[in-house]
Amino acid sequence: MRVFPDTSLLCALYRRQVNSPEAIAFMERHAAALPVSGLLLLEFRQSVRLQTRLFSLDRRKGFPESEGARMLRDLQSDLTDGILKIEGVDWAVVYRIAETLSSAHTRGSGNRLVDILHVATALHLGAEEFLTFDANQKALAESEGMSVPFQAFGRK
Repeated sequence: MRVFPDTSLLCALYRRQVNSPEAIAFMERHAAALPVSGLLLLEFRQSVRLQTRLFSLDRRKGFPESEGARMLRDLQSDLTDGILKIEGVDWAVVYRIAETLSSAHTRGSGNRLVDILHVATALHLGAEEFLTFDANQKALAESEGMSVPFQAFGRK
């Protein structure tokens, strides 16, 4: 069974959250390297950097630079150790799939572009299971025939 994660799974793996136990349990059961795309890594790293900036401006938001640096080190370590594996993606194909998904779903469900791109990447890579804790992405992935093993939260 091929799987593909979104950023919510990476966030739950690299920073303690309500979803972390479920994400960690999945990784402990998953024997193969977890496939990721360059886009997914970029979004995760950008999110970490943004959260550290927010914290520097207002300590009630985001998280400290030291925590962000640890998260990025842990991510890089998992890439180096083969726990995560960057998959080659034909972006022209992903964009065509994304356009189809956008046309079919965005008006009704309000999907964000990066979420559509993650689902399109998963479809392009032949994923049968999409790993997300985001309710909109879960609905989108399921509408395209992928299963989502987690309880999803957030926008819907």
